[in-house]
Amino acid sequence: MSKGMYVPKESQPKQGGAAPAKAKDGKRKIVAQNKKARHDYAIIDTYEAGIVLSGTEVKSLRQGRASLADGFVQIDGKEAWLHNAHIPEYSQGTWTNHSVRRKRKLLLHREEIDKLEVKSQETGHTIVPLALYFKDGRAKAEIALARGKKEYDKRQTLREKQDRRESDRAIASAKRKQRASKTDRRE
Repeated sequence: MSKGMYVPKESQPKQGGAAPAKAKDGKRKIVAQNKKARHDYAIIDTYEAGIVLSGTEVKSLRQGRASLADGFVQIDGKEAWLHNAHIPEYSQGTWTNHSVRRKRKLLLHREEIDKLEVKSQETGHTIVPLALYFKDGRAKAEIALARGKKEYDKRQTLREKQDRRESDRAIASAKRKQRASKTDRRE
């Protein structure tokens, strides 16, 4: 190519440039779970919701600090709100730090909000947060439509869990004995 010849920009060779975008894998990095909710409630349906957070809240969550123990979701004015979720103040934050237990808006589709509102008004139904996590770099909340368990339901669930654990142990023990007897026969 000669020095004085004009070459359009789109046909010029590219130099350097940004690295190619990474593919999103959709993995979840769990920050907080509400294990007590699964014990106290029978989960009917689960939803994934985005959360509106301030900058220091995101930084605090990225440090893995949050608690959903007392959290609950309420539908107010056609919007879903997460109440009592504890996200501690960011340690290097300044006067811009957030309030620890403020209510946070949840981002759901209109149909999901309407369905949750109708179902949660039925007797014994509520909406509880199950987990806070990061998915593709965005903070998400897993919420569930749930029905409160009675005390005997909780005992029944614990009994079933214990029976399942005992049967798994018995099966594992029988398999170990079977493997041991096979190795004895070979020798």
